[in-house]
Amino acid sequence: MKILISADMEGATGVTWPADVLPGTPQWERCRSMFTSDVNAAALGFFDGGADEVLVNEAHWTQRNLLLEQLDERVQMLTGRHKALAMVEGVQHGDVDGIAFIGYHTGAGAEGVLAHTYLANSITEVRLNGDRASEGWLNAHVVAEYGVPVVLVTGDDLTCVDADGYAPEAAKVAVKDYVSRYAAICRTPARTAADIRAAAKEATALAVRRDPVAAGPFTVELEFDAEHLAGSATVVPGVEPTGPRGSRRVAYTSPTMYEAIRTFKAVTTVVSAATEEQYG
Repeated sequence: MKILISADMEGATGVTWPADVLPGTPQWERCRSMFTSDVNAAALGFFDGGADEVLVNEAHWTQRNLLLEQLDERVQMLTGRHKALAMVEGVQHGDVDGIAFIGYHTGAGAEGVLAHTYLANSITEVRLNGDRASEGWLNAHVVAEYGVPVVLVTGDDLTCVDADGYAPEAAKVAVKDYVSRYAAICRTPARTAADIRAAAKEATALAVRRDPVAAGPFTVELEFDAEHLAGSATVVPGVEPTGPRGSRRVAYTSPTMYEAIRTFKAVTTVVSAATEEQYG
């Protein structure tokens, strides 16, 4: 049995502030250990439950945040950027039985600690076939096309509520409780590691490959905080403005979620390049 862990950082133990997840800051250096603890606890739980392999795909920022030397020796880690399926890279090879979303968070425009969707502050809303979508929602639809169930989600308490919508059967572990976008009531790493490990052990039973889900086509709508970002997004083929002139919204439709997430990645890359440091 092989488990894939998609590891993001905003939903990790102790993380509440932008500097906690911004590579190179003293706070990021400190929080890397707690992030690694969450991921390692999940891996240990999956091994406890009978998994033979655990592959961790780093999914935060530069995707070079986890401390490899602090992971169990049985774990393998995929680190670095420019991967075909971004946050769920590795699911497409036909050998993954279940996936865990560790350190996840709620989506742009929603309540939640460090809530966003891909871009920290330029996207104000994402909708997938009309429903507001977090990264968890998007990634869950991607992995469903490969017959891989989401078996475990960790993050703040609102992330767990969000996950009830896209992975109702999955185990959920709240490592902190939302107070504001930049504040939370946090559990200690010792407690969250124990909770995550126990949940992962139980969740291993859910790691059973299923028939691939062909639920397309998928229409993705994005709203930005500035009009020029919407204009920049339309250089990506198939992405069109919606609404009247000056609207901050664009949309595109893809036949599969594989294509939808790759277009989403292209849009966010272009928009990032069009964002100015002070004025956005």
